[in-house]
Amino acid sequence: MRYLGAYLLAVLGGNKEPSAELLTSILDSVGIKADSDKVEAVISAFAGKDVDQLVKEGTERLGSVVGGGAGGAGTGSPAASGEADKPEEEQEEEADKEESGSESEEMGGLGLFGDDSDSDSD
Repeated sequence: MRYLGAYLLAVLGGNKEPSAELLTSILDSVGIKADSDKVEAVISAFAGKDVDQLVKEGTERLGSVVGGGAGGAGTGSPAASGEADKPEEEQEEEADKEESGSESEEMGGLGLFGDDSDSDSD
């Protein structure tokens, strides 16, 4: 995942075909010692492909995935939580506040650039 993240950062930075040296540099900048075999594997996997198109195709595929189960527990209906009396605009503002959080909280636990162990499968 770290190698993919480094590749995507390079592409977002304007480099449509990042080199192994660039990926290694990105990983080194956050304290990750890059494995040249993994770097080359990522580069060869994306060779000649448009990352924007791949993301678009992946998003379409995810949209067709059928979820299982009833999902997580909800907060109840607006009437049950006392929100039925609030104007829709206020409800949307509160939902936006609940969804927003610090970036570090949202990204916590993903281990993209944290954790120096090489035990994860990249």
